Amino acid sequence: MTMPGRRSSIFTRLLRHGFTDPSGAERLLDVPEMATVRSDPLFLDALGATADPDLALRGLVRLIEAANAGERRILLDTLLTAKPLRDRLLGVLGASEALGDHLARHPHDWHVLVTYESADLHPGVAEFERGLADATDPVSLRIAYRRCLLAIAARDVCGTIDVAETAAELADLATATLRAALAIARAAAPEDAAACRLAVIAMGKCGGHELNYISDVDVIFVGGLPEAPAGTLAGDNGAAPLNTDEGKAVQAATRLASHLMRICSETTVEGAIWPVDANLRPEGRNGPLVRTLSSHLAYYQRWAKTWEFQALLKARAVAGDVPLGAEYIDAVSPLVWQAADREHFVPDVQKMRRRVVDNIPAAQLDRELKLGPGGLRDVEFAVQLLQLVHGRSDSTLRSGSTLDALGALAAGGYVGRADAAQLDDAYRFLRSMEHRIQLHRLRRTHLVPEDDGDLRRLGRSLGLRGDPVVELNKAWKRHASVVRRLHEKIFYRPLLDAVAQLAPGETRLSTKAARQRLEALGYADPAAALRHLEALSSGVSRKAAIQRTLLPVLLGWFADSADPDAGLLGFRKVSDALGKTPWYLRLLRDEGAAAENLARVLSAGRLAPDLLLRAPEAVAILGDPGGLVPHGRAHLEQEVIAAVGRAETAEGAVAAARGTRRRELFRTTAADIIGSYGTEDSPAEEDPGALVDRVGNALTDLNAATLAGALRAAVRGRWGDTLPTRFAVIGMGRFGGHEMGYGSDADVLFVHEPREGVGEQEAAQAANAVVAEMRRLLEVPGSEPPLLIDADLRPEGKSGPMVRTLASYAAYYRRWSLVWESQALLRAEPMAGDADLGRRFVELIDPMRYPPEGLGEDAVREIRRLKARMETERMPRGADPTLHTKLGRGGLSDVEWTIQLLQMRHAWAEPGLRTTRTRGALAAARAAGLLSAEDAQTLDDAWVLATRVRNGVMLVRGRPGDTFPSDGRELGAMGRYLGYGAGPTRGQTQEVHSGDMLDDYRRTTRRARAVMERLFYGAE
Repeated sequence: MTMPGRRSSIFTRLLRHGFTDPSGAERLLDVPEMATVRSDPLFLDALGATADPDLALRGLVRLIEAANAGERRILLDTLLTAKPLRDRLLGVLGASEALGDHLARHPHDWHVLVTYESADLHPGVAEFERGLADATDPVSLRIAYRRCLLAIAARDVCGTIDVAETAAELADLATATLRAALAIARAAAPEDAAACRLAVIAMGKCGGHELNYISDVDVIFVGGLPEAPAGTLAGDNGAAPLNTDEGKAVQAATRLASHLMRICSETTVEGAIWPVDANLRPEGRNGPLVRTLSSHLAYYQRWAKTWEFQALLKARAVAGDVPLGAEYIDAVSPLVWQAADREHFVPDVQKMRRRVVDNIPAAQLDRELKLGPGGLRDVEFAVQLLQLVHGRSDSTLRSGSTLDALGALAAGGYVGRADAAQLDDAYRFLRSMEHRIQLHRLRRTHLVPEDDGDLRRLGRSLGLRGDPVVELNKAWKRHASVVRRLHEKIFYRPLLDAVAQLAPGETRLSTKAARQRLEALGYADPAAALRHLEALSSGVSRKAAIQRTLLPVLLGWFADSADPDAGLLGFRKVSDALGKTPWYLRLLRDEGAAAENLARVLSAGRLAPDLLLRAPEAVAILGDPGGLVPHGRAHLEQEVIAAVGRAETAEGAVAAARGTRRRELFRTTAADIIGSYGTEDSPAEEDPGALVDRVGNALTDLNAATLAGALRAAVRGRWGDTLPTRFAVIGMGRFGGHEMGYGSDADVLFVHEPREGVGEQEAAQAANAVVAEMRRLLEVPGSEPPLLIDADLRPEGKSGPMVRTLASYAAYYRRWSLVWESQALLRAEPMAGDADLGRRFVELIDPMRYPPEGLGEDAVREIRRLKARMETERMPRGADPTLHTKLGRGGLSDVEWTIQLLQMRHAWAEPGLRTTRTRGALAAARAAGLLSAEDAQTLDDAWVLATRVRNGVMLVRGRPGDTFPSDGRELGAMGRYLGYGAGPTRGQTQEVHSGDMLDDYRRTTRRARAVMERLFYGAE
């Protein structure tokens, strides 16, 4: 029984030694079996040095209780006299509950620690094979495997070996285990063993000699006839069909391979060893488990994807038929180092990089050590990518080990030495975290625990003893931050080193290697890209120094786009124009979003860069937190009218108004691009309809304000403050519907009303003069984009007067108006000029566009006839009717005519339909029960998609168009704009992306056409 004074003393000592449950530890120390060691002060010191002293003590008591008397005596003597062995045993018991369970079941296995006591002993495959030699069945193999694992873990937690050596020993143990499992499978089926050859190829971390404690062991199986090589190499026509004998040999090899997988993967009371995963084989889980060598090669030469060659980078023959395994490695290695030459290499690797993070559940993103941003996979991916790019011509880079490859990349000048050292340190720390997390319960996981007790043990196991939880989180975030910049650190920066002056002794990326890397990033003209980099970053000026800091990041963002060359060229032009402006580079360097926003805008197509280069100072918009929010009409009109008032001439006034329009047009295009593509900190908006509405409203407000400014300038230049007649501009079509696109003209009607005392002729002359002057001023050639005015929807069309009085409109509509004119007036809305006159014009036309009691049947038939005629006569020759956004099947015209017919038939009774906006009318028709929710959604989806395609064409090509572009890069940029991920640049993957995009468009519009035919034409 423990005396009170002694209890207090022990309690305090236990707390001081890191125990979190000193009362429980005291009870364990009081068990009779612990009498020999509990009085030894060095024993408590040893426990306090472990990751979890409470866990170590519990595991030790269980081990002592499980041992027989003789074994117990030897163990206790060792604990008292042999410090290295004591530290190893307690170290592993304090780090791994699972290995403590193993020792409780097999207490004699602690003796394995004696075998590997020497710090100079580094066991290899042969040593582990001896450790597994007595295993003759799956259970004994599992026991022997855990015994060997115990030895590795003890050396690891005591610091005898570092994380890279631990991973290599785990891979060697896996190799020995695969050989032992195959031997057991062969012994169980000697007839199969005699009927075939079977080689086991390790992939992934096992193949790369960097295995985790618990990880799937990725393998590929190669089979063949026992008396001959597994087949000849496949030529261009692929492998010949298996003959009968070869087929039987593959079947036998498949049975052996399946048995091997079961031996390692099945769980018993001793636990599983680890899952054997053969899904990296050709065709994955859908392909045959075992293939001949010729069949493997036929697949790789004809069907394999880029990621499969990236996986083969770590391939290593580990078990089974040695010559067959060597033959396989010799045959596939050349294919690995040709992967970067594949046409679709760039989009493939971009897609793989994104998929890593996209597949992480949101709840786990912040704890994901392997796949999360700044995680292990980021390092491994970047290193492998550099190996594939530069390993084509440099054989020193062809290592399966991440750290060895990183060292070779640094030695060859492909990665800066300081950057490589930082990344090596970060990778080692993150791998150590992963090892210790898995070691605790020998479970496959890459999630950092949330429990403070688990974090405390993890931190202590890594040598963090002050405040383990705080120190661990701080170190983890610091290292993850380094890794998060890996694409800047090890992929892009050496490109600048290739064109910039380096310090003496530093290794420089050769011009050839820099061109290779730029080509791999998707740059079509690497030589021109290098010239741009040299112009931007060479020299000792402050400007060049800041550029060298910015460019590695920008190069990555450009490479993410459909046209990296255009992005880099645009950046050079903007930088040349603003290079002496002190705020420009400071903005990009200090405002996190500005640089990425600029990169996205410059590489998205022609329209936005063209607008920016006309006035590069607009780049400031990209760094303002509210800079991408379009200004409303009231704000714009106030600014434009003020600018017009300050100008001395009408030309100068409208030039100022057009300058404001150009700036705001850039703001709108930039917001649209960034909202569609997203950034690292702000993902793409999910609702395409919201983007369409924002663009339509912004362009409508902007053009209305510009017209107001042009009207003010035209009036002031000749008449001063007051025109002899009241004058209003009525928006029509997409202008009146707030649905303007980047390539839309401003459809308008002009209406006037003579002021009191002014004759009709004088008023008409003044009104026509104002219209002519407005159009002239808005279309004057210059640096600002013109605003084209289209008045063809006026009464009598091109043959009618350009401007009419309100009374003239009333007379015409009363006597001569056709049904199509009433339909066109559905989107009429005052946009500029006399507000009261505009209001009265709307009152005039409301009975026409919303006829009381709705349309008569004759009018409905006429609208249907006009629509059918338009479909057959106005479609451009040679245009694909399934892809034409305006007149094609299910396109804008189909949706708009459908909803406009509903408006004309029902708006008299349903006030919600009295709107100029297509989407607003759709929503109102649905709310009124005139459309089902499904039909309304189908029409809305098609209208939004067709509108976005038209906007995308203008953004990408810089000129309007009604169908998808044919150029590959332009089509890739369209894909990015429409949300189809990385813009493809070349080859097969471009076709896949384009096919998906075009198929989706056809599918969406085909459904809309079916709805339109039912609702508009009344077709069943």
